Amino acid sequence: MRQFYDTFSTPLGDFSVALNATGAVIATAFGGVADLRERFHADELVRDEKRATEVRREVAEYFEGDRKRFSVALAASGTPFQNSVWSELRRIPFGETRSYGQLAAALGKPEASRAVGRANATNPICLIVPCHRVIGADGSLTGFAFGEDIKRQLLDHEKTTALAFAPASLP
Repeated sequence: MRQFYDTFSTPLGDFSVALNATGAVIATAFGGVADLRERFHADELVRDEKRATEVRREVAEYFEGDRKRFSVALAASGTPFQNSVWSELRRIPFGETRSYGQLAAALGKPEASRAVGRANATNPICLIVPCHRVIGADGSLTGFAFGEDIKRQLLDHEKTTALAFAPASLP
């Protein structure tokens, strides 16, 4: 099956997206297509900017502070457990974080925080499936495939944006 990609600029550098024939996102990566291929293990990706138009628009809106949730179609390939974790990641509100233990508890598997961590680390669709919102129980910025600096910048962007749009409290 033919797969497609596009790479475009964001405030945090190049962002690449891989899509299937129907236009659903199957993988993303900060960096160029080489980073996407390495992460996704794809040999043949055909550049198709038009197919990625909606993803490009939504990512731009995110960085402009106008989008808090992505609506593009997703088609990540994973085990049922990985898919449940990735689904739970999408429930973490913009500007907030959760620990691996909190995610495990939300999944009804409080003893599975390490398994949640492994599933989080294998999330093929960064940013859109917000694995960057997961932190250590002590509040530390634990692993992120694209580095702690990008993770911190994403979290700072979300906190700043969330505060900018928070309703003013009444006297």
